[in-house]
Amino acid sequence: MSSPDLSRRARPVHAAVVGSGFGGLAAAIRLQTAGVRTTLYEALDKPGGRAYVYEDQGFTFDAGPTVITAPECLEELFTLSGREMRDYVELMPIEPFYRLAWDDGSTFDYTNDDDALRAQIHAMNPADVAGYERFLKYSKDVFDEGYGKLVHTPFMRFWDMIKVAPKLIKLGAQRSVYGAVSRFIENEHLREALSFHSLLIGGSPFETSAIYTLIHHLERTWGVHFPRGGTGALVQALVRLFEELGGELRLSSPVDRLEPAGEGGRVHALGEARDFDLVVSNADVHHTYERLLDGAPGAAKQAKKLAKKDWSMSLFVLYFGTDRLYRDRLAHHTILFGPRYKGLIDEIFHGHTLPEDFSLYLHAPTVTDPSLAPPGCDSFYVLSPVPNLGQADLDWDAIAPEYAERILAALETHMPDLRQHVVTKRWTTPFTFRDELRSHLGAAFSLAPTLTQSAWFRPHNRDAKHPWLYFAGAGTHPGAGVPGVINSAKATAGLVLEDLASGRLARDLGAPTGIAEVTA
Repeated sequence: MSSPDLSRRARPVHAAVVGSGFGGLAAAIRLQTAGVRTTLYEALDKPGGRAYVYEDQGFTFDAGPTVITAPECLEELFTLSGREMRDYVELMPIEPFYRLAWDDGSTFDYTNDDDALRAQIHAMNPADVAGYERFLKYSKDVFDEGYGKLVHTPFMRFWDMIKVAPKLIKLGAQRSVYGAVSRFIENEHLREALSFHSLLIGGSPFETSAIYTLIHHLERTWGVHFPRGGTGALVQALVRLFEELGGELRLSSPVDRLEPAGEGGRVHALGEARDFDLVVSNADVHHTYERLLDGAPGAAKQAKKLAKKDWSMSLFVLYFGTDRLYRDRLAHHTILFGPRYKGLIDEIFHGHTLPEDFSLYLHAPTVTDPSLAPPGCDSFYVLSPVPNLGQADLDWDAIAPEYAERILAALETHMPDLRQHVVTKRWTTPFTFRDELRSHLGAAFSLAPTLTQSAWFRPHNRDAKHPWLYFAGAGTHPGAGVPGVINSAKATAGLVLEDLASGRLARDLGAPTGIAEVTA
């Protein structure tokens, strides 16, 4: 699309972005780069949303996310304005991507070294080497169609879905991730190794669409990275870019309400109301409709509709620092499978109690960046997927201390005498996601990424009732994960500029001369 000529407009467009998670930051940067004056509201005292940073006794703890893939979508945010990401933050490659460990003592280093990967597959099941080659090709085919063509394309009409449906069906999108992997792989451990990724975006491997097998090719193409200084350093790099572009960041500024105002929207925050020509909500999509739009036409109906959908699991995350080093025994990312796979996952997504066992993701950032802990110490977080509060309405204030101790005890298989060396700890529970992050049911990843909740079936990037309201983040297309929310911002910013150029969005609004094209 050519750059729209808006030089004769009466005044500059002013946009508000609600929430400074990766999706909100990316949307704000794209709009500000394009010449749209943008104000970014954040309820917390630091930017980042879920990518918050805790600091204690010299330890730095990233609240999450910690797996950075598809750096190209991050780099694009800088190159749009003629800058280089490397001048703002360093992304360090992680190798192996993950270390996988099972209860029977088996381990698997999920690496980008072809020879090492195939040797490990051969050791587990020689027949699966050929199966893996076929899976790798399948993952690339899904990536080319699902990521290369669709991830940053907004699905605003049902016809948009109909057009791509034959290709998705041909690729087996109606299958689950685990089902797709099982077509190529026989060994159960390898099936788990190649299907667990859907949990990183909030979906069960047994229900998430096979389209998400594209993650394997994405990782093999660009690798897995970690920012020097932690994920918080990446957030700060994006904030610096936004502010250099002239954007306004308002921290400790929770938005209480959104309402129509003329042709645009009015944002209520900290007791004041400001009018904007358009609003991009990076807040939880259900929270936006139920709370922020309370009383607005169609909002209650949409909130009820969303409440009936399938939501992702929640998380218990334990952050802890040790007064001794464990880094030489660990990989940066370790997946510790419990005694069950499908049974445990089914209980997490459909059970009504807390499972007795667990599988864990252990993040050891000081393996890569020792500066995140004091000398002679290590910094960690360990994550356990748990049911959301709609599935299991548990009292996490009472459960958390004992659950944390159970997890630390389980980790001692890999980290001897761990509990004797923990000098600081804190945790995030489903209550944190519900109360601090305003996530519906404490769901950590918004709507679950099933086929019938993807693309056109997911909440759209622009609201149907309020033409001034747009969405970015995990709750809209394409979904959760850093690449997902960054690309949601790309889709949404593209819609905003198209609407400005066509006159769909408040025809009498002004805009700076030479507003830039931000969709690649």
